[in-house]
Amino acid sequence: MSDIAGELARVREAFDKPTLRLLDRKWAPFVLAVFASSFSRDRRSVQADLLHAQVDAYLADLRSVGTEVPTKNGRALCVQWMNDQWLYRETGDGGDEQYSLTSHALEALLLVASLSRDRALISESRLTTIVDTVRHRATQANPDREERIRRLDLEIAEKASERERLAQGGEIAAVSNDQMHEGYANLIDLINQLPSDFKRVEESVAGMHRQIVNDFRGEERPISEVLDEYLTKTDALMSSTPEGRAFEGAFALLRNDALIQELKNDLETILLHPFALELSAHDRRSFMGTVSLIRKGIDDVLTQRNGLTTTLREHIVNHDVVKDRELERLLREINRELATWMQTAGPRSTVTAELMPGTLDVEHLRERFYDPGAHLAPPGLEDVSADAPQPASLHDMRQQGGPLLEELRQALVTAFSNGEAASVGEAFNGFAAELRRPVEILGMLQMATQLDAVHRADTLETFDTLRPDGSRHSFLVPRIILNGHETAALAALNSGSDDD
Repeated sequence: MSDIAGELARVREAFDKPTLRLLDRKWAPFVLAVFASSFSRDRRSVQADLLHAQVDAYLADLRSVGTEVPTKNGRALCVQWMNDQWLYRETGDGGDEQYSLTSHALEALLLVASLSRDRALISESRLTTIVDTVRHRATQANPDREERIRRLDLEIAEKASERERLAQGGEIAAVSNDQMHEGYANLIDLINQLPSDFKRVEESVAGMHRQIVNDFRGEERPISEVLDEYLTKTDALMSSTPEGRAFEGAFALLRNDALIQELKNDLETILLHPFALELSAHDRRSFMGTVSLIRKGIDDVLTQRNGLTTTLREHIVNHDVVKDRELERLLREINRELATWMQTAGPRSTVTAELMPGTLDVEHLRERFYDPGAHLAPPGLEDVSADAPQPASLHDMRQQGGPLLEELRQALVTAFSNGEAASVGEAFNGFAAELRRPVEILGMLQMATQLDAVHRADTLETFDTLRPDGSRHSFLVPRIILNGHETAALAALNSGSDDD
């Protein structure tokens, strides 16, 4: 018996997928033209109202040249395309709704683009890529140690031979423009598949998100058991689907910054070849944007996955099992009462029911009841006087205050009257420790100002100070010399006010 029945079922299943349903519709060329005009590699999403207006403008332009187009307006068409799983609507960062293409629409655009290319992709570059990939995977799949060593030795020998030839001045074979064009077309074909691949991973994560939330809402087990299970599912999310496993493998490879930098350098090297002069500015810019395309795709998938984790955490935290069960019980009781009523009610019978309960006419509703504990006196303070430190003496407190003007005057008068000091600084450096605080310098300057002796100072001298904690510090202060008349005036100040 032939396999035609199985093949027919497989083909029908493929045609039921959104990608082929898009290509099989009457308005498929118009839909794909709108998608290609509205979205691009650099413009992955479009604000919802803007896309509605753009589709209306496209419809008007095509009608003006006599082209048959759908009769619906832009908003209705976008909603229809969203229901057909060609567009995806979500809320953006700014809170506005925006559309983006699904993986099915991206695959359809990629297929149409590949069919419309002038250059065939069956080339030496593509066959070389296939051969190299098969050789690499065969080496990885072969468990024979000796065979792996043989392959590695052969590859090392080839590379060493080529290096030796180049080191000895061997000729470097120049690649032709046709060969570069073939290799470029092969790379572009592979690069263009990346957006739909990343979008499939995003959709897989979103589908898992919806499935987990729906399953969670239907759970009747204890909340702790549900929490453990769904946290486990979240951790294994990327390994439970083929798209997720493929993304994890690619992500592990692309986390290598050195590899990404090498890829960028290789892209620049390719565009330095003369064949790149035949490419348009848009093609060169898109080719150089490959690294950004890869990083953007990875960021989108990680953002979708982080959003899933956040939503699940908030749902689990805010989920109230008791209220859900009460609502479910109430709905079941309503269904039972409805079934009883339908046994006697006619086909056009109605029942009046209030959508919202009425308000209660209550003059005053007590919000807080009397709590005797709220009127208890506060507990007595604990006696901690035994732990109090010794009070500071008057001498200690004075040492932390301002200058000791009276003692300074007396010390200065004594120093100059006995001829023990030639200047104020020299006298200060010979004072007792309690009179050599840094603040005492200000007292000395105050007294010298009262005597009008500061203006004669033409040099500086050092004041060696001693703080109460024992630390020393030196200051440069104008050198002040007091004569006999000023010394007598200073002695007379001791009998008056400090502020005189």
